[in-house]
Amino acid sequence: MTRLYVAIKAAAGASAAAIDWDAPHAKRFREAMDDDFNTPMAIAALFDLAADVNRSQDQAAAAQLKALAGVIGLLERDAATYLHGGRETVASATGQGGDGHVEVAITERNAAKKSRDFARADEIRAGLLAQGIILEDKPGGVTEWRRA
Repeated sequence: MTRLYVAIKAAAGASAAAIDWDAPHAKRFREAMDDDFNTPMAIAALFDLAADVNRSQDQAAAAQLKALAGVIGLLERDAATYLHGGRETVASATGQGGDGHVEVAITERNAAKKSRDFARADEIRAGLLAQGIILEDKPGGVTEWRRA
């Protein structure tokens, strides 16, 4: 589930749309479902589509992924909420409550990286990982996180 949610989150803003049954992944998905509800093949089609979304960041492909998964009741939750362990992100400068401590740690880590204190940055990453938080550095200096 995490791989699928990461794909739709990567193409932020994608929402389920009408399914284009002529698209290759949709055809594979439908053929699998029509083949005595062959869910392993249907799920494989979803994962292949997720890989395409991750490579291309294509909003239409992400919307197609969300719509196809919705046919079997998957990807119904908000991607960020799912990836944050079922909780809304609480960005708090004080780190009080919710997941604000993660945001504070990320800010501190980014400052350490900027000042070239890579040992401190690695220490912060390791501390978060010990708490079950995985950091993902994205282009443009953006750091995203999710629960392991």
